[in-house]
Amino acid sequence: MPASHATIPTAAASRYLQQLCKHWSHKFAVEFTPEHGTIPFDADRRCTLDASPAALSLRIEAADDATLDRMQGVVIDHLKRFAFREDLGAVSWERTPQ
Repeated sequence: MPASHATIPTAAASRYLQQLCKHWSHKFAVEFTPEHGTIPFDADRRCTLDASPAALSLRIEAADDATLDRMQGVVIDHLKRFAFREDLGAVSWERTPQ
């Protein structure tokens, strides 16, 4: 399954993790703590989030490359909406070797 990850420097990582997880918990069986979250969009799409004091780490898994690319955009668009007071800059995704 294709996967990618990104690390976004921010002092508000835990807050953004919780906002993203709460946002999607209305539609999906989301599990999260202030430091770790999992959003299972469906059997073939999942986002895992980890918050440290200095950064938010995201990992996305999807069934194929096209879905992975789309999910990267969806997750970042939502994150940037929640982080509108902060310029997160350009987010660089790196493919995880399979």
